[in-house]
Amino acid sequence: MTRPAVSKHLRVLRDAGLVEAIPQGREMLYRLSPQPTPLNEVRDYVDRVSRAWDRALEQFKAFAEQEENG
Repeated sequence: MTRPAVSKHLRVLRDAGLVEAIPQGREMLYRLSPQPTPLNEVRDYVDRVSRAWDRALEQFKAFAEQEENG
């Protein structure tokens, strides 16, 4: 990967709030942001959707078992 490509990727990550840039002399060091809010939002969304699917599948299972026994 070329240096400009790496810089572009790091800029995108920085703009998204996922990494922080720390200037050190002529270089720029990068580290993960301590609180990556965008990832927390994604995690929260996935958790909500997973819980909804779990409930729906449990209800479907109960319905199918009721039909099987009834």
